Amino acid sequence: MDRADRLHLIGSIPLDNSEQVFRALATELGPFLSRMPDGETGERSRWVYFQRQMLLDHPAMEIDPTVPPYKFIQWDGKVVREVEQVRFKPGVDPATVVFETGYDKAALASWETFQRLRSAGAIQKHMRFQVCLPTPQASGYLYVSGPARETYFGVYERALKMALANIVKTIPASDLSIQWDVCQEVLAFENYFKDRSAHYKTQIFEMLGRLGDAVPADVEMGYHLCYGSPRDEHLVQPKDAAILVEMMNGIAATTKRRIDFLHIPVPKGRTDEAYYAPLKGWKKPEGTSLYLGLLHYDDEAGDKARVAVARRFADDFGLSAECGWGRTEPGRLPGLLKSHRVAAEAL
Repeated sequence: MDRADRLHLIGSIPLDNSEQVFRALATELGPFLSRMPDGETGERSRWVYFQRQMLLDHPAMEIDPTVPPYKFIQWDGKVVREVEQVRFKPGVDPATVVFETGYDKAALASWETFQRLRSAGAIQKHMRFQVCLPTPQASGYLYVSGPARETYFGVYERALKMALANIVKTIPASDLSIQWDVCQEVLAFENYFKDRSAHYKTQIFEMLGRLGDAVPADVEMGYHLCYGSPRDEHLVQPKDAAILVEMMNGIAATTKRRIDFLHIPVPKGRTDEAYYAPLKGWKKPEGTSLYLGLLHYDDEAGDKARVAVARRFADDFGLSAECGWGRTEPGRLPGLLKSHRVAAEAL
């Protein structure tokens, strides 16, 4: 892995605005990054939660009175939150519904800041601007009731592609990196959602393939696979990397364009070979970089141990955290930056 590709950042950073994020990342990690996110600050700090408010405010949507509030349960049984789910209002034709996701507006505002700082020399000249986008299943599984969900997937996919089109129309391809955040799909594979469709695997791979192929070929593009972190902890603790490998292979099989990078998480306690062994079954696409999310806060010895074990099963990989940092305690940020810098220097 080249020096400038040793690290990958998932997206969210616990700072106040994109300028603070860009300056901190360029100063602390710039030599080891080829792309840089804007930190998903402000209303995006809780990932897709702001999309729920968009749905509640939308004239075509209403709270579904026929289903109970959805319980968002963590791996240890703790209920993170209960959420009333929405549906399309009776009589609404979903084909006429337009969602304004806000992702294009946020990206273009941060791009202006990124350009200014890079022109001033505060950001390395080679750096791409990384835009992180959710999939329709992210908000669909969380905020939309089961009977309306599959219809919603199609409507939201159309909205996402509109936002993507606005982004790629403004930001030059050579300056842009698109990351698709794949979380609810991983949880569906883990049977977290008991009402997943019978054809969930085909549905997921075909959708992720369509989203990937919507990104112009000369724009960098990758997928971040995730087990969720609403309380800075996984919603499910994976048995091993087998499901992640199955998904990486499935995504590659249905995405026609080049996949530049893939990211998968590694839980803190996994220094055993069993977790990494399925990586031997990964059919690495040509030109695809793999990032292992095995870096953890204040655990330099553990980071080294996880890297050492991973090397037995993966020939070449970069490093990352399990997920974004937006839900972690802000006081941990200096330590997270340091752990990434130390690990990158040693790789």
